[in-house]
Amino acid sequence: MVSIGVLSGVLATPLWGNERTLARARQLYNAGNQDAAIAAAKEAQADAKVADAARIVLARAYLERFRVGADRQDLDAAREALQAVRPAQVAPRDRLDLAVGFGEALYLDGAYGAAAEMFEPLLDAASQRGPRARQRVSDWWASALDAQARARPAADRAPYYRRIVERMEAELEKDTELAVASYWLAAGALGMGDVARAWQAAVAGWVRAAFSTDRGAAIRADLDRLMIEAIIPDHVRGLSLPGPEVAAATTGLRNEWELVKQRWK
Repeated sequence: MVSIGVLSGVLATPLWGNERTLARARQLYNAGNQDAAIAAAKEAQADAKVADAARIVLARAYLERFRVGADRQDLDAAREALQAVRPAQVAPRDRLDLAVGFGEALYLDGAYGAAAEMFEPLLDAASQRGPRARQRVSDWWASALDAQARARPAADRAPYYRRIVERMEAELEKDTELAVASYWLAAGALGMGDVARAWQAAVAGWVRAAFSTDRGAAIRADLDRLMIEAIIPDHVRGLSLPGPEVAAATTGLRNEWELVKQRWK
């Protein structure tokens, strides 16, 4: 479910010279224009006063471009930019972006367990930075654990998904608007083999999406995909039906899910 994160904004003070260029690089990154963000960040890093903040933006833009295009040179460039940052020169508001950048680089390089360990201590810090940061870090952390679990034999996956479920339960107790927690609660339950809870969590997540600022458009699309591609097929397999009855059972469950969506649209 991993998606692009949102970099920190700038302070509400007048910006001059390369500070303005850095602000533009952040805006371009947040808008998804990574080529232009990279160019602006490279320009900004020529100024020693903003060089380290610019390298964070540069690294994150390279990471996002690698995530989309899978050009290994982008991942290498991101790693180089991250390692060039001098943490002591980074403003407090940029430290989370730097740490998330390291976690993303580990994840995109296939080091899922290390990425999960990198993200987990950031979960509470992200909560203090607002809902978007919290959504972003929670999603990366759960995605890293999910990828780590999938690399293990099926019999060894439950502990990874249990961590996801327990964390997302706690997150939803704090804030019912955390849409990503609704998704990962359902996905985590499915990963543990609890198809019945996965179904109910997906239904609850669909209804709970009404709390989201976008009325749940994004999370509902993810939940719909999870239900159709994973929860319903797993449910049908668990019924151990003879071949001719599988299609009918699948259709019945899909119809039941469509009814839920129509009732709570």
